[in-house]
Amino acid sequence: MEAHTDAPGSAATFAAVDLGASSGRVIVGRVLGEVGERRVELHEVHRFTNGAVSVPVGAGTRLHWDVLGLYREILDGLRTAARDHGRLSAVGIDSWAVDYGLLDAGGALLGNPVHYRDARTTGVPERVFARVPAAELYARTGLQVQPFNTVFQLVAAAGSAQLAAARRALLVPDLLGYWLTGAQVAEITNASTTGLLDATTRTWTVDLAERVGVDPALLAPLCEPGATVGDVRGEVLAEIGHPDPLPVVAVGSHDTASAVVGVPATEPDFAYISCGTWSLVGVELDAPVLTEASRAANFTNELGVDGTVRYLRNVMGLWLLQESIRHWATAGEPAQLADLLAEAADVAPLTRVVDADDVEFLAPGDMPARLAAALARTGQPVPATPAQTVRCILDSLALAYRRAVRDASALSGRDVRVVHVVGGGARNELLCRLTADATGLPVVAGPVEAAALGNVLVQARATGVLDGDLAALRAVGGRGQSLRRYEPGTVVADEATWADAERRLRG
Repeated sequence: MEAHTDAPGSAATFAAVDLGASSGRVIVGRVLGEVGERRVELHEVHRFTNGAVSVPVGAGTRLHWDVLGLYREILDGLRTAARDHGRLSAVGIDSWAVDYGLLDAGGALLGNPVHYRDARTTGVPERVFARVPAAELYARTGLQVQPFNTVFQLVAAAGSAQLAAARRALLVPDLLGYWLTGAQVAEITNASTTGLLDATTRTWTVDLAERVGVDPALLAPLCEPGATVGDVRGEVLAEIGHPDPLPVVAVGSHDTASAVVGVPATEPDFAYISCGTWSLVGVELDAPVLTEASRAANFTNELGVDGTVRYLRNVMGLWLLQESIRHWATAGEPAQLADLLAEAADVAPLTRVVDADDVEFLAPGDMPARLAAALARTGQPVPATPAQTVRCILDSLALAYRRAVRDASALSGRDVRVVHVVGGGARNELLCRLTADATGLPVVAGPVEAAALGNVLVQARATGVLDGDLAALRAVGGRGQSLRRYEPGTVVADEATWADAERRLRG
């Protein structure tokens, strides 16, 4: 395929499609400056909402993604990018993990993808472990047990008419890339979240797939970040008003993989918290950690850019706050986030804490009531105001981050001297201060759009605009970014207070 490159020293423009669980955006990234002084400017050109759609199925309901609506919004964003910024050098897509669309023999989509928060996988992990023991699965895939992992979703779908008719399963960013280019691939950073990829060889575990009842033919050919998936189809180019050929580049298509590329780290001894609807907390390694201790701690080995491993734990994240605010608004008690955070800052710290990772908080619903019930069960005071609920959430997240950072360091042997908080949570000053206090480490907050930044950096290197390793990309990405540093000890300085809160959680 013809290479698409830009002359050294010239400005190059890339479109990053960054899809989160609650919103999506198309962001234009321009690489500016001379060699040695390169920097990236990001311009959001289109933002749209995203979320679960509940659809009646038989006597119950099923949660889906409106993937057709997402595709329409992506085209709108690319159209705006081409109109306002001229020729694009490439496009890259990243999104959340695990969810997929099924294609029939003709390449047609067989229904909207099911949302990972749907209850259809309840009890499925145990059925899978009866066929392949959990320890054996972990030794190969290195993946933490989450009920929504792709392997469990596919097993849950066994016997359905859709799966019987399916000839390919494409994860969400790969599905959208297929509609743009006609090429069916599985980008490896997202493929590593399926529970069907070998964390050491970076290949599909065909034998394990067969043993758990998943047809390996459903799995698309793998590709690494930086590969060209294909050129945007002619009819799509005409629809978005782009006159020139436009390649789609495989980036770290799991948004966390792109976000970790966007971490402005200058040394390897860092931990990261990619903080959005989910919080992904971990360290970057050269090889997976597949020990029994790692499995017992429920740490995951997700693959990253340039052969790296994102060794991390999933923490429930800002979902707890988002769902609480949504519930209050639905109940006729709308509240502004800024006001809630200001009021929460005045609430006594660590008086109410819950296990942020408890599965009872996974599904949509009345989150404040669930938090109150969890506190009551553990003999803690029930919140009397929304601000007290918010403070409970932030204190509990900081505790979860503390555990995850310390466990990641101990299990991997990687020293951690600084914590980088990227994503939307980097704007939450109280959460960042609490995280610094809880971990006892300085926190560097920003950039907020780390996933889009990492997406653009990988595209720029793939098209010849940038070169070098991850450290070189991070140096470019960090230039000109608005970052804020928080030192530990500004809110809850006493280590014993944090340790006491942890003991309360353990009962």
